[in-house]
Amino acid sequence: MKNSIIFILLLNFCVFATAQKIVELPYEKPDHVTWKGEEKEYFSKIWTNQVVTNVSIPTLSVFKPKEGLNTGTCVIIAPGGGLYALSIESEGREVAKWLNEKGITALVLKYRLVPTGDDGVAEISELSQKNPSKIGEEVAKVIPYSVADGLEAISFARQHAQELGIDANKIGFMGFSAGGAVTMGVAYHYNETNRPDFLVPVYAWTDAMPVQKPRIGSPPMLLICASDDPLGLATGSINLYNSWYQEKLNVALHMYAKGGHGFGMKKQGSPSDYWIERFYDWSVAEGIVTP
Repeated sequence: MKNSIIFILLLNFCVFATAQKIVELPYEKPDHVTWKGEEKEYFSKIWTNQVVTNVSIPTLSVFKPKEGLNTGTCVIIAPGGGLYALSIESEGREVAKWLNEKGITALVLKYRLVPTGDDGVAEISELSQKNPSKIGEEVAKVIPYSVADGLEAISFARQHAQELGIDANKIGFMGFSAGGAVTMGVAYHYNETNRPDFLVPVYAWTDAMPVQKPRIGSPPMLLICASDDPLGLATGSINLYNSWYQEKLNVALHMYAKGGHGFGMKKQGSPSDYWIERFYDWSVAEGIVTP
């Protein structure tokens, strides 16, 4: 028990020592969604990942690169987890740390999730076996607020560009799985003040945010996915690519033969391990990042 407490204290210290600042974003309280209890962070044995659940207040964790490395580019990161959880390490903080090493400021977004109890991962895992349609019903209630949180994150970054040391015209949005659905919601609902400058949906959950015709002048987009994604998300990524391509918008796709789902920053011994390096190559080629 004593060792467990020490581990938790050390973990919390590492999180807050790395993120220079935690920012609470403005939000409107929903009338028909109610959260009980506080946000939770724990290691899920089911997903073998550090996760955050029951998020009711959207926040940004700010990760800045060393001053001498700063390129001025910023990426807002939306981790995945079926809108029941956030894979906060492998699709959040570890991504942020890698980007920092390349001189990119990273803002890890905790967007609002489906209200859950002690173990949100256990809840979605049980529903996936016994009542999968219930997942869709609960996600549909919350995702408009998750997307609103994504748009507020862009607004915050743009309004505080000088303070963050970033270029207000180089703010992108990167989301994984359910975070990819949030990414596409941002792409379909932005206005002049919260328009992302580039989009990076990684194995985006297009069932939660169906593919639509993109808007005129939509930002450049890089899609990442694996053909063997067990959730069948490769098709959605291809459809997203085609929706941009058919409108002659700037788009690229890396579809790996193997990688599965939820690989994030995990190393599996496959080419998908290097997806983030391909993002960096793309960002440099597009003039989004100047090394």
